[in-house]
Amino acid sequence: MEIDLTLPGGGRLHAYDTGGDGRLAILWHHGTPNIGAPPKPLFAAADRLGIRWISYDRPGYGGSPRIPGRTVGDAATWAAAIADALGIERFAVMGHSGGGTHALATGALLPDRVVAVVSAAGLAPPDAEGLDWWAGMGDSGIAALSAAKEGLVAKEAFETSGTEYDHQFTPADFAAFESGWSWFSEVVGPAEAGGPGGHVDDDIAYVTPWGCDPAQITAPVLLIHGGLDKVVPSTHAEWLAKRCPRAELRLVPDGAHISVMTSGEAALEWIRTAAS
Repeated sequence: MEIDLTLPGGGRLHAYDTGGDGRLAILWHHGTPNIGAPPKPLFAAADRLGIRWISYDRPGYGGSPRIPGRTVGDAATWAAAIADALGIERFAVMGHSGGGTHALATGALLPDRVVAVVSAAGLAPPDAEGLDWWAGMGDSGIAALSAAKEGLVAKEAFETSGTEYDHQFTPADFAAFESGWSWFSEVVGPAEAGGPGGHVDDDIAYVTPWGCDPAQITAPVLLIHGGLDKVVPSTHAEWLAKRCPRAELRLVPDGAHISVMTSGEAALEWIRTAAS
């Protein structure tokens, strides 16, 4: 099922729900640039574990119009609105890449509603004390996020300049694409077809204050990260593991940005246990 929600204070979100009253709901936060359709490669495992997916297009993607000046912390407002509309009181959150970052913010700002948090290959806050935020990041990522730090005009110019992003995918990443995670093309293509607005606003949100601190998260947190990731270096997860009070870090030494999602089924099993 797909629905459109009007947000408190204005704005609109396009949301998704696989249904199943009585099932454990997991709110999926998508990466950059993606639309928010929930992760099809994990549907079979979710059915086995009695999990219901809910998700949404972040503003600027798919059916959700842009919201100027949005922050990472705004994800908590969107999550609460979706859960309220569907009559869901408590839920887990999970995200990949920038979606992991938004999942962490949701957990931090909705402590009474979020029962477990999974961040796969997610970024740490830009003001993370003691973390060399840029170390180990590929040149393309540094260029894209540096433009975001300069502000909206510079970032929009960068995204329309024709510069190609080199993800520095590894053999493990390409193997993941071949083993089911080619699904990413189903969510990246429509996001890019809708223009650069969502990507611009995402990147600016990543490099400006989040409006929350991961140390605020009271729920159990699972951090999954590939040791060979050049999009988001694994040092980000290592920092988050020290910052989040109830965090578990699963570092995959030969994993990278896409292949880390092959641990997705194990992450769902972890959520099932953590939320019980």
